[in-house]
Amino acid sequence: MANPSAVCNGHLHHHHQKQNNLLKSGIYKKNGITKGMKKNGISNGSLYKKTFIEHFEQAPMYVAVLTFLGFGVGTIFGYLRDFMRAWGLEKRNIAAEREQQKDFVPLYQDFENFYTRNLYMRIRDNWNRPICSVPGPQFDLMERVTDDYNWTFRFTGRTIKNVINMGSYNYLGFAETDVNALKTVTIELQKYGTGICSTRQEMGTLDKHVELEKLVAKFLGVEDAMVFGMGFATNSMNIPALVGKGCLILSDELNHTSLVLGARLSGATIRIFKHNNMQSLEKLLRDAIIYGQPRSRRAWRKIIILVEGIYSMEGSIVRLPEIVSLKKKYKAYLYLDEAHSIGAVGATGRGVVEYFGMSPDDVDVLMGTFTKSFGAAGGYIAGKKDLVDFLRTHSHSAVYATSMCPPVAEQIIRAMKCLMGLDGTTQGLQRVRQLGKNTRYFRRRLHEMGFIIYGNDDSPVVPLLLYMPGKIGAFARRMLEKNIGVVVVGFPATPITESRARFCVSAAHTREMLDTVLNALDELGDFLHLKYSRYSKSSHPELYEETRLELED
Repeated sequence: MANPSAVCNGHLHHHHQKQNNLLKSGIYKKNGITKGMKKNGISNGSLYKKTFIEHFEQAPMYVAVLTFLGFGVGTIFGYLRDFMRAWGLEKRNIAAEREQQKDFVPLYQDFENFYTRNLYMRIRDNWNRPICSVPGPQFDLMERVTDDYNWTFRFTGRTIKNVINMGSYNYLGFAETDVNALKTVTIELQKYGTGICSTRQEMGTLDKHVELEKLVAKFLGVEDAMVFGMGFATNSMNIPALVGKGCLILSDELNHTSLVLGARLSGATIRIFKHNNMQSLEKLLRDAIIYGQPRSRRAWRKIIILVEGIYSMEGSIVRLPEIVSLKKKYKAYLYLDEAHSIGAVGATGRGVVEYFGMSPDDVDVLMGTFTKSFGAAGGYIAGKKDLVDFLRTHSHSAVYATSMCPPVAEQIIRAMKCLMGLDGTTQGLQRVRQLGKNTRYFRRRLHEMGFIIYGNDDSPVVPLLLYMPGKIGAFARRMLEKNIGVVVVGFPATPITESRARFCVSAAHTREMLDTVLNALDELGDFLHLKYSRYSKSSHPELYEETRLELED
């Protein structure tokens, strides 16, 4: 990226709340399947080296009606309880303004707070559960109970042992406590201690950071790389250094909040394209070239496309070959966030670039995190040496944030060397292959059972749609009773009608563990009536073509 620009004004449309219904994003077929097709004048057959299949099945109409009805009933009772609290008929557990502030603008009366105290609070026990062990394929939970309907919790002193972990991003199983595996990490801890107490630009650059950055660049096949101590800040603090006033950001509507915040802080003009919809993206690119900046009609200083490798709430994989083709056609830049895809996809775990058989040079800014596949913390930005040298000087994270602590850096080095085979074993490659086998097996079985699941067949992020608000709590509680820990997600992290459970498959999961989870899901799916899929329970569903995709106005 030559000549990255300064900070300026701008705003971002509603984001990561996923206001637009995913099922209108233009990427699903009559049976909820997508594959390579010809659109935007690009023959996907010439871009994709293997079949690209994603599932976004639409729920039956009665499910949508019952979902809205459930929220409607909950809202009515919420207003009734607020009325009772106002008149002292029910105990007020929520924060409220003092009487002396009654003429001030209210701080706690918006709709999101109404939703929190009247709907979220009823199922709050399903989140923030304290774990008291390593979050490997199994973990231990501290048992807690509530005496006031989830407003407060108390611990019983009991530990729930050996809960199957289906929620952590431990894709390759490097979140582990094996003494032999962590031997080098222990040595670095004794040598360097736990903290740096300085930024990278002052006295916070150690030989471990230099070693890690060279290894990351070698692993990705690029000229240079820079590492940061926090994955979220890798996006939010570096995008403002790359774009600014007079620049245009084209962002996928389902991008992560870190990308959203970085785009907002940059001050660049931001426009949103429909999720993985190449027609929507090309329309924005074409209009940007034709019309330029608003009012002045001058050409944009820079146009940058922001996408993720794997989308963490949908389990979908970016259509990278088509985006790269459009990027080259319209002379734009591409920023690729591989937080969930690096290590998790590709023949040797090198992310979606390897997954599609492409060159790293096709992506201008490669970003990823070490918090998932590598069992550590932090993130990286990689690419041309000019780009990385610029960020070493201008990145807010490099200037103000404390450096990555040495034991964490060593953990990343250990895991990355294992993936690259530099430890003298093939264990890393075996982990990548095992993750792929587990992912495809888990997804195939869920399809056969009749659940609606989203995403790509090779994505280890597996969203299972629950829809109705009352089933969120019931699902998570019943699974925990069976010693299975799951993550359930609802509004505002998803569209209000698309509550879901999100499973994260790991290479460390054994077939017996997965079968235990699948058997529990099969039983619970019948009990809660969650098997909404209307299509063939076959691992080889019939594929349909779609010739027209909906575009934004």
